Amino acid sequence: MLPSLAEVAKGKGRLRGNLAERAIEVALFLAAFSAVAITFSIMALLITESVGLFKTVSIVEFLTGTEWAPLFEPPRYGILPLVCGTVMTSIVALCVAIPMGTISALYLSEFASPRVREIVKPGLELLSGIPTVVYGYFALIFVTPMLQRFLLPNLPGFNMLSPGMVMGIMIIPLIASVSEDAMRAVPRELREASYGTGATKLQTALQVVFPAAASGVSSSYILAVSRAVGETMIVSVAAGLQPTLTLNPTEPAATITAYIVQVSLGDLPHGSTEYQTIFAAGLMLALVTLTFNVMGHFLSKRYRENY
Repeated sequence: MLPSLAEVAKGKGRLRGNLAERAIEVALFLAAFSAVAITFSIMALLITESVGLFKTVSIVEFLTGTEWAPLFEPPRYGILPLVCGTVMTSIVALCVAIPMGTISALYLSEFASPRVREIVKPGLELLSGIPTVVYGYFALIFVTPMLQRFLLPNLPGFNMLSPGMVMGIMIIPLIASVSEDAMRAVPRELREASYGTGATKLQTALQVVFPAAASGVSSSYILAVSRAVGETMIVSVAAGLQPTLTLNPTEPAATITAYIVQVSLGDLPHGSTEYQTIFAAGLMLALVTLTFNVMGHFLSKRYRENY
């Protein structure tokens, strides 16, 4: 028996729906695959360009050497001074950003009225829209002189302290925004149960809301770490460009990103050992960032399991 026109139309409609759904699935897969492919392509480029350097320079020397001077004679290829500068500026930034960002998130989530939140949150997030080169000159011509005048008279003009502090100010919106979203996602029932036991609003915020949102808060911290480690212009302008192995934030130093910027602006021949140090430094930076992201993933997973 031949199918009716209604059945034929219904079959064609179902076929078109299946094809459209299939096309959407393929498009979503390509989008996800392209993101992963780009990441692997970047890593492959960094590794490929770095191999030439490690043919002439020992990996042990690269990872443990205390002098970094690939452009001088005799050249030195110890990456530790650059890593130390990167880590110290990031630590200073996080010491500023984590407390202030977390407190801001708690206030916006638990204490601020809707009207105040509508005013404060856009103003806070405006900090992330300021160009980083402006932050760099702010650190150089305002924060450093202020520290020299009131706290540290012997502070050098270039140092790791002032750019680290300004980096922390720049990162505050990232921590505050992500943490606040995580705290506002905590079910209202948990807050009401806490109030029912006689807890105050502050006790509820610190002992109930914050632990319940710990997964999202810790993710914001890891994002902040990655942002601080990868910052370029602030440290290039205000921290100095001299690689120094020191843990004293009041001294000048160079970071990995600052070195990459410094050398990239030169006229190094492609394929030379000096040119390959850019990619080796970039590979080191990528591995540090990847390590923090992996740690953040497992930390967030652990908190999700606990709460």
